[in-house]
Amino acid sequence: MKQLYMSAVFLYTAAGFTAQEVVWQKDIKSSTQDFLSQVTTTVDQQYLITGSSIQSKITTGNKQNNGYDFHLVKLNQQGEEVWEKYFSGENHDFLSATMSTQDGGFLMAGTSYSGKGLDKKEGSKGGSDIWLIRINEFGDELWQKTIGTAQDEEARAVIQSSDFGFFVAGNIQNPSLGFGSKDITVIRLDKNGEVVSELVLGGKGLDEVEKMIPTPDGGALLGVYSRSGSTAGHKIISGDDKTNTAKTQFVGKTTENFGEGDYWIVKLNKDGKVEWEKNFGGKGDDHVRTMAFTSSGYIIGGESRSERSGNKTVGIEEGTDLWLISLNTKGD
Repeated sequence: MKQLYMSAVFLYTAAGFTAQEVVWQKDIKSSTQDFLSQVTTTVDQQYLITGSSIQSKITTGNKQNNGYDFHLVKLNQQGEEVWEKYFSGENHDFLSATMSTQDGGFLMAGTSYSGKGLDKKEGSKGGSDIWLIRINEFGDELWQKTIGTAQDEEARAVIQSSDFGFFVAGNIQNPSLGFGSKDITVIRLDKNGEVVSELVLGGKGLDEVEKMIPTPDGGALLGVYSRSGSTAGHKIISGDDKTNTAKTQFVGKTTENFGEGDYWIVKLNKDGKVEWEKNFGGKGDDHVRTMAFTSSGYIIGGESRSERSGNKTVGIEEGTDLWLISLNTKGD
């Protein structure tokens, strides 16, 4: 494991050394405040811009939705609009993550407060739910899925697996069968959107998944902001024991936090089962934000407010610094 910290001021200043020429600009408008979630490069080297918007009366037509909708705009390399799509429920629906699929289409994952109606084909499971929509390269719907419980779920990340299915990661607020005040849920689906398995993962406090990336062996790596301790004593509880649903597995955290908040990195195999987990942090608050695969393993990045302590071997300059960790494929 290698560690590195960087001052955010230095990065900002260094970035300004070389002036960059603007090739084009684009203003994507709706009737009110818009939220951008992601820019995705498509297989034809164009761009899909995704986020959440409240539509204007002109674009809604006969739709009488009462909140934010999934908003998608595809642009060509010159920034010209190819197509625009909205997917609407009757209440607020926030698009969190989008990925380009191997066949040229897309999978969208968001958090829905809507029941059945308008574009949403399934009713609410209770509270907020995870709403998945699979579309082709032209933005036409192929299938959709609503996943949830009586508690509040939120979608955070989605990736495609080696068998052309999907991993979807999100958070569950106050799970009745979970471990803490907020746990992680990872749902594995086949290519048609049918649930294959579900993992509920957490410690005794609050855990929030911030990032998920695919791994070369067909699994997934989770980057979790953890304010939890170990659940010591009940590491794995089968679905049969807690829910009578063989597809769901509950796995408690086995590592302890070093401070207020830590990076909790969890490796899943291709079947969605925990392969290893590691905690990284000092005595202060350390918040993981991003991850990437490298030739030798993974690089983990986030913000640190911890001095040299715990298993953090570098200090901070002032306030909050960027903290990078390089790991091999076994998490060391």
